[in-house]
Parts: sequence; C-alpha cells; structure tokens
Amino acid sequence: MSNATQPTANADERIKEISRFRKALIRPELGGIVGTVAVFTFFLLFAFDSGMFNSQGIMNWSQISAQFMIIAVGACLLMIAGEFDLSVGSMIGFAGMLIAIFSVTLGWPVWMAIILTFVIAVSIGALNGFIVVRTGLPSFIVTLAFLFILRGFAIYLPQTIERKTIIGGVSEVAEGDWLAAVFGGKIFTGAFQWMGDAGIIAVFERGTRKGQPVVDGLPMLIVWALVLVVIGHVILTKTRFGNWIFAAGGDAEAARNSGVPVNKVKILMFMFTAFCATVFATCQVMEFGSAGSDRGLLKEFEAIIAVVIGGALLTGGYGSVIGAALGALIFGVVQQGLFFAGVESSLFRVFLGVILLGAVILNTYIRRIITGEH
Repeated sequence: MSNATQPTANADERIKEISRFRKALIRPELGGIVGTVAVFTFFLLFAFDSGMFNSQGIMNWSQISAQFMIIAVGACLLMIAGEFDLSVGSMIGFAGMLIAIFSVTLGWPVWMAIILTFVIAVSIGALNGFIVVRTGLPSFIVTLAFLFILRGFAIYLPQTIERKTIIGGVSEVAEGDWLAAVFGGKIFTGAFQWMGDAGIIAVFERGTRKGQPVVDGLPMLIVWALVLVVIGHVILTKTRFGNWIFAAGGDAEAARNSGVPVNKVKILMFMFTAFCATVFATCQVMEFGSAGSDRGLLKEFEAIIAVVIGGALLTGGYGSVIGAALGALIFGVVQQGLFFAGVESSLFRVFLGVILLGAVILNTYIRRIITGEH
C-alpha cells in the first residue's frame, strides 16, 4: 500500500482543534489579567494626580492587596480541591484574640503566643476538614457553623477575661520579640532611606523625622503575601501534590480510583486555609498593637470573590494562584482608588457584587468550553 493511501493524524475527524482564542480563554488567569489592566487604566486616568501612585499611595493599596492576597491563596487551593471555608474571617478575629490573651493577659512571651495560636488554628482547620470528609456534609454548611462558633469565642473570651472586646498593649509586650518581628517588622529599610536621600521617593520636610523617607521599609505583611503566592503557585503547578489537588476537586471518585488520597488532600487544604488566616491575623495584631473581636468580618467572602475573579471554578478542579493574587490586587487597588478618586467608599461593595457576578458568568462560559457543553 502506498503512502498516498495512508490516513494521517490530521485527517482524523474525531480530533477537534481548539482555536488559539479559545485556548487563551480557558487560561484561569485571563480574568485577573484583564481586570488588573482595566482597573489600573481607570485609576491612572482618573486618580493619577491624587497621590495614588506616589510612594505612600502605592504602599497603601499594596498593603490592602496583600491582606486579600494572603487569605486568597489558601481559599484558592481549597476551592480547586472542591471545597469552601466560610470560617476564614472568624478565624482571623479568633486567632488575633488568642495572641492578645496569651501575650497581654496571661503574660506569655509573644513568640510562644504566636506559635500556640498557629497550632490551635491549624488544628481547627483539620477538624473542619475531618468533619467534611467523614460525614460527607457540604463544606459550606460545616464551615458556616464554625464561622459562628469562632466568632462567638472571639467575643466571649475577651468579655469574660477582660470585660471588653478589644485588647491592646500587644506592641509593648512584643518589643524585641524575634517572632513578632517576622510578622510586624519591615525589611529593606536601608534601601528606602537611600531612595529618599536620592530623591526617588518622598521624605519628611520638617519635624523630628525630617529627611526620613515617608515609606521607610517593606512591611512583612507584603512579604508574607508574596511568599505564600510563590509557594502556592509552585505547589499547584510543579508538584505531584498539586496534581492531586486538581484531581480531588475535578472528580474525587475517579481520583480515589487512581490512588489519590483525596481525604488527606482536602484536610490539608483546610489546614492551609486556617494557616493563611492566622498569618493575616498575626500581621494585623502586630501592625495595630491590639486585637478586636470584630476583626476579619466578611473576609471569607472577599477571599472567595478574589479567587473567582482569578479564574477558579466554583465546581472545583480548575483555578490559579496567580489569578487569585491578581484578584486580590484588584481589590486593593479599587478599595484605595475609590478614596483617591473622591468616590463614595460604600460603592466598593457595589463593585464587589458586580465583579463577582461578571466573573461567575465568565467562568461558567469557560467551563462550557472545557467540558464541551452547550
């Protein structure tokens, strides 16, 4: 038989080519990239002269974005694994209160208070995951219960012990503590002083701080955000465990049949989400020098919205840590940008609702492209 009569791979009609446009559409980061470009373009046009893009303005929205980013990383991996954690916001308030009670009220070293708080928080995350995988209950219901439980303890404990819902004095007891500096310190202070001396960034013109840069270092909050994004991205895209996360959220039964320890993956993701929430709480307590029972309110929903904007599907099995980080960046820029642009700050919630609806519609379209549904 001659070569002319041999069928070729390209002639196989069962193989359906996907256009480059559709390949680009199914990238999970697409929504985050488009949103980031649109948001920065808008504020460059309407808030450029307001100080939003000078050194202090950039630091302001970078810190807000970093807060969203820390909790979005944990929420992203958990959602890709097919689960939700609605207790994240309450965990922030609860963990922060534990640190304050252990260090201020009980007088423990701050490093010990932080470590014990992490152990308790991660254990609660493991309990969340254990209940979900053992009972088969939706994680939405289980973690909704813990939302109320943790918020209740965050209010009850300080009221019972201190007769108030805000405990201050953390800055004083954290003075010189090695672990407190890991969450509340600043790095590259020398580099920022050099930029101030060189006229690259603004410096104070008068008073006791004359000559010092207005922005005198990179806060550890931002460092933690960047580190968690890198770690989450590497785990998800470069490791076998990352493949397990996708498999657990895509088709748990098929993943089990393939030897993936689905229950273990899900429990570990709940633990990681609790870890990220505690990182947020610790940085916040060290920054403000106090803990409040209302800290972290609604943060669980903001984390989920950031992840959805970043391209994750609500059904699990698809998403991107980089996309979630871009979603968090959009949040930070918009929240601060509305202030700089002179827009009523309450419209930020309107923005959240609109962008969530748009992201869900876009992600539904993407899911149909992936699955071939009509």
